[in-house]
Amino acid sequence: MSTRASRSVRTTLRVPRPLYDEARRLATDENGPASVNDVFVTAIRTYLRMLRRKRIDAEFENMASDAAYRDNSSHLAEDFAASDSEALQLEEQRLSGNRTGGSISRT
Repeated sequence: MSTRASRSVRTTLRVPRPLYDEARRLATDENGPASVNDVFVTAIRTYLRMLRRKRIDAEFENMASDAAYRDNSSHLAEDFAASDSEALQLEEQRLSGNRTGGSISRT
């Protein structure tokens, strides 16, 4: 995957010397990234992805403590229980090779 975007912005960063040296060593490794720039772009992209994931996880944690959300989820689960059961039975039959036609008993 190329780390070059269709539009790039040139900027200047100050990084600790040991961090730069390590990035440079990675960039000169034959199996490593193509350049020091690629190391930093990939690192920033990965860090931003991790921050987005943390925000999403925090939202899910909030949902777990939301009584109205939990109540709504319970009602939805009840409403779809019969169709979920039917879909499960159909898939189990398909996987077992049992294609006997006819209707499936609903619970």
